[in-house]
Amino acid sequence: MRNVTAWARRVARWVCWPAVVLLAMAMVPAAATAGPGTKSDREWLDIEIFTDVPDPGHPEGILVAPNGTVYVATHQHAVETPGPPSKIFAYDRDGEFLREYVIEGQDLEKGPGLVGMGMDADGLLYVIDRNPYRIITIDPETGEQSDYATFRDVQTCLPPLTQEECSESLLKRNSLPDDLTFAEDGTMYVTDVRQNLIWRVPRGGGDAEVWFTDTRLDSVFGPNGIEVMPDGETLMFVQSFTGPFDGVPPRPDTGRLYTLTVQPDGSPGELDLFWESEPGGIPDGFAIAQSGNIYVALAVANSLAVISPEGEELGRNPANHVENLLLEVPMDSPGSVVFLDDRVLVTNHSFLVGNPNSFVVYDIYAAEKGLQPFRPQIN
Repeated sequence: MRNVTAWARRVARWVCWPAVVLLAMAMVPAAATAGPGTKSDREWLDIEIFTDVPDPGHPEGILVAPNGTVYVATHQHAVETPGPPSKIFAYDRDGEFLREYVIEGQDLEKGPGLVGMGMDADGLLYVIDRNPYRIITIDPETGEQSDYATFRDVQTCLPPLTQEECSESLLKRNSLPDDLTFAEDGTMYVTDVRQNLIWRVPRGGGDAEVWFTDTRLDSVFGPNGIEVMPDGETLMFVQSFTGPFDGVPPRPDTGRLYTLTVQPDGSPGELDLFWESEPGGIPDGFAIAQSGNIYVALAVANSLAVISPEGEELGRNPANHVENLLLEVPMDSPGSVVFLDDRVLVTNHSFLVGNPNSFVVYDIYAAEKGLQPFRPQIN
């Protein structure tokens, strides 16, 4: 059963909810023509192309700096032959190319790839690298790079199989960090989609420590996008595929948003179900508006859905697969979401298909602004 009571109480501490806005949003259908906030010539959730992403393509991680510079990180195809080093591309707020950063020290034999991104108070970028498993920092001004945190293999296979039964199978569970978020005190939380856990990286970096595990997270593709909520006491994160040990009967074809409190002593608190997708939805990244609305990329449904602070879907675009095919560039495994003014930018990952024509970042009109993530002082 969905548990949103505690979450609603926490939202009430940091969001002002005019009754008229709530009523208007509740009446907005999926194919809305007006958004929840400001006026514009664009319809709510109208989709445009923000920019194309050059080789090696597969845009995944994305970040918007306080000055409006947009950073996009490249990944790779699910079965792609290992290729050149990953890159981060910088764009201005209109989608015009500024510069690129080539990632150093990657294991090109195993397939490079960048995913989640963050930024501190000094403007340093923090980026998850998948080969090797680490977080690197990049100075956008100089391009200087250094290692910030490292990860390790903790779990070897999905229960109830033994290590011997899956040591050489597709169920082998190496570390696979996916997304990161900073807390106000500089603590970083990192999801691991393959080992189905959440890491904690102390302020200043170093070896990541296992912070949260739960049998409800055990699945073939687990914790994904993650954010620290403005109260500083709550994490929200995506579970891309619902675990086979969560629910009767199990629903491995759905995905979920969970909330997880951080106790005053830093330990994890209660894990609460906030929202569950329809079968085949499969959420990936998300971003949170100042209103508390949550904009979620649905990687398999190929859509952007908007979820209210009460856990109800307000609308989505494209509404179905036919509408998606009618787009200038159809959505193809949309990955990460970030606010830029009153729009959200969404990376078109093309993780499963690997179509070069899909390597774009979308500009989707949200008609409201996003929350600013914590950017703590690290050094």
